[in-house]
Amino acid sequence: MSHSHSHNHSHHSHGNLKGTNLLISIFLNILITIAQVFGGIISGSLALLSDALHNFSDVLSLIISYIANRLSKKKASLNKTFGYKRAEILAAFINSSTLIIVAILLVIEAVERFQNPQVIESALVIWLSTIAILGNGFSVLLLKKDADTNMNMKSAYLHLLTDMMASIAVLVGGLLIKFYNVFWVDSVLTFFIALYLIWMGYDLLKSSTKVLMLFTPESVPVNDIITEIINLKAVKNIHHIHVWQLNEMETHFEAHIDFYEDISLSEFDEILHTIEDILNRKFDINHVNIQPEYGKCDDKNLVVQD
Repeated sequence: MSHSHSHNHSHHSHGNLKGTNLLISIFLNILITIAQVFGGIISGSLALLSDALHNFSDVLSLIISYIANRLSKKKASLNKTFGYKRAEILAAFINSSTLIIVAILLVIEAVERFQNPQVIESALVIWLSTIAILGNGFSVLLLKKDADTNMNMKSAYLHLLTDMMASIAVLVGGLLIKFYNVFWVDSVLTFFIALYLIWMGYDLLKSSTKVLMLFTPESVPVNDIITEIINLKAVKNIHHIHVWQLNEMETHFEAHIDFYEDISLSEFDEILHTIEDILNRKFDINHVNIQPEYGKCDDKNLVVQD
């Protein structure tokens, strides 16, 4: 069985920057959470307490993302041959799960408070939500660039983005309460914030689950790959195919290939090089593992569950 892979090391250069940005965001969110807890208790605002709860979940998610970011750079060993390359995917899965759980709790609280509206000290709500918007807005800007290319950073970014949106909703609610005494708006805004969190978290939860379950990436057209390889002159059959992502940087492909003739090892190496080039250039697959076969009586199905 022949195995080949190519790495792109450019993402390592951003590792330290990612870590620093996460630490800054963690510090900011700890301060915001403490301020909002005290402010929510004093003012009686459920929206502010809800925002504090979400901010606390942000702190936890950012810590998880930071640890995962650090682990992902640790080297492989004999008992961890892939290293910790999946740490960031696992972090994205955990963070998207907590995002949805927090949102469900907010829905329950919002319904209960809507049925029993309470007087809210709006001035404190306005000031604290403004501080939260500025703090989370700065954190969002810090993580935005990495969120486009990294699932872990996207999960942290989404926590912060949704919290910034929540704080904006809380500010609007505080202003409505101050000028119009519409106390029920606090609960309604909390409810819609929660729905927004569920909507944002579900997509990331689905994506991270697919990677953890070794599902074939949606961007990889397996039938096209089969056609490309079958069209090679020496290839008789391709079967026992597996395509999966180790993480967002590495897509793996493995298969058994039947040859028409009992070719030499050097001939196989030439064909393997051609296959690697096709897979990398056309399908962005950077780890290729091919088992050559000639006259072997095995299961010739394209997909074989071991």
